[in-house]
Amino acid sequence: MLNKKTFWLPMVAAVALAAGAPAWAQPAADYPTKPIKMVLPFGAGGGGDVLGRLLADQMSRRLKQPIVVENRVGAAGTIGTQHVAVAAPDGYTIMIGGMTTHLLAPVTYSKLAYDPVKDFSVIGRIGTSAIVMLATPDFPANNLKELVALAKSKPNPTQYGSWGMGSTGHFCGEVLAQKAGLQLQHVPFNGTNKLVTDMMGGHIQLGLVDMATGTPFVKEGKLKALGVCTQRSPSLPEVASYKEQGIDFDQLLSWVMYAPAGVPKPILAKVTDALQASLKEKEVVDKMLALGITADFLPGEQQAAINARDIQIWKKVAADANIKTD
Repeated sequence: MLNKKTFWLPMVAAVALAAGAPAWAQPAADYPTKPIKMVLPFGAGGGGDVLGRLLADQMSRRLKQPIVVENRVGAAGTIGTQHVAVAAPDGYTIMIGGMTTHLLAPVTYSKLAYDPVKDFSVIGRIGTSAIVMLATPDFPANNLKELVALAKSKPNPTQYGSWGMGSTGHFCGEVLAQKAGLQLQHVPFNGTNKLVTDMMGGHIQLGLVDMATGTPFVKEGKLKALGVCTQRSPSLPEVASYKEQGIDFDQLLSWVMYAPAGVPKPILAKVTDALQASLKEKEVVDKMLALGITADFLPGEQQAAINARDIQIWKKVAADANIKTD
């Protein structure tokens, strides 16, 4: 027969173990039992912010818990991304990352406080988007072939703007220069709105911006589109891609949802299912298209492999163009 001491010791040990157990050791079947935080490393009101709030609303309905959006901006999105990298891997902190946070910053910052591959669980790809090359209406070229010929005919480098050093627009400009053998001079602006404003004012004639920013100006005839970096966009289906215009480059530009590394697979699966289901909603698809983003879910493991591959591709572009952000 067990005496009282023999009976109580295992119970005391179990209680002590449970008390000291990390939050993410709780049964995945109970997840989620409290609000989830979605970190957006983008400024309020921009395309990434609108996308995040749209998905937070849709996913919260499926997970039956609020998803609270938190904008953590600064240093090209790396501040918010670092916050997620060190968060508890319990499924209660997720984020939306763009090209800069997980592909471009790692190849332009000499010292980055997180590893874009090892420090994250990839929930899944949200969608793909393009970057559009805009020009003022009076600019002599109407497509990339004409731009290349024009740039090569001039003794000085042709200027183009983007929304900052090391931005996706900057990289798309350098890809064009490298692939076409051009001399282009990058002019960084403090955001796409400032760039477009200066183009409208005649201060600069060429610029690379996201589709959400550029599409209205093209459709209104205030600016013209010479091409899109990577694949054609449904936002401007008549505008040919780099590849179609002889620039040998067709990397996808993706929006991806992440969590800290080490989130238990059953919890990760629940979040993934909520994301995938949300991306099937017509309302979501239509609103994303208005932002220049094509809903295109891809499972986390597949997107993680693409990220690891693409970092090496962008690293070469950065090295050849000497793009550094610190």
